[in-house]
Amino acid sequence: MEKAKVLETIKAAGEPINAGKVAELSGLDRKVVDKAMKQLKEEGEIVSPKRCYWTAK
Repeated sequence: MEKAKVLETIKAAGEPINAGKVAELSGLDRKVVDKAMKQLKEEGEIVSPKRCYWTAK
């Protein structure tokens, strides 16, 4: 559930954003966001165009 919300938040941003901004926009706890983003990275759902910033693939 959190993973889907994190991915949706990243897509909705329309530009690369960092985990702190994802947490702020989604209303989720930062630790939850970090865990979900780790899973999304491993699955290839998000990519990093620049250090510490992520966007949906």
